[in-house]
Amino acid sequence: MEFCPNCGTKLNLVREKKEGKVTLLLVCPRCGYKKKAGEKLVLGSKVLKHEPQMQVTVIGKKEQKLRTLPTVQIECPKCGNKLAYVWQVQTRGSDESMTQFFRCTKCGYTFREYS
Repeated sequence: MEFCPNCGTKLNLVREKKEGKVTLLLVCPRCGYKKKAGEKLVLGSKVLKHEPQMQVTVIGKKEQKLRTLPTVQIECPKCGNKLAYVWQVQTRGSDESMTQFFRCTKCGYTFREYS
């Protein structure tokens, strides 16, 4: 996708026939600016299908190291540490309460609490 350098409008792809040759041009519908289309031109579109698993939010080890999640004082069932990161996800129906997840700041163990 390219934009007109004069007015900023999106350029349209137009085929121009001259002397038996077809040339692809990018033309501005507003001001008439014309530019020859580059050799690498992608036409069409690609439909992406999202699996339900792609919609689940997972906090990975890299994100955990960012230390931007809020913390709460709760005992880790694995190591006994008293501090954990906390976040909420709607894992059941919209009329059900959120599921609260915790990740221990010491050992990284993730556990949950259903409300």
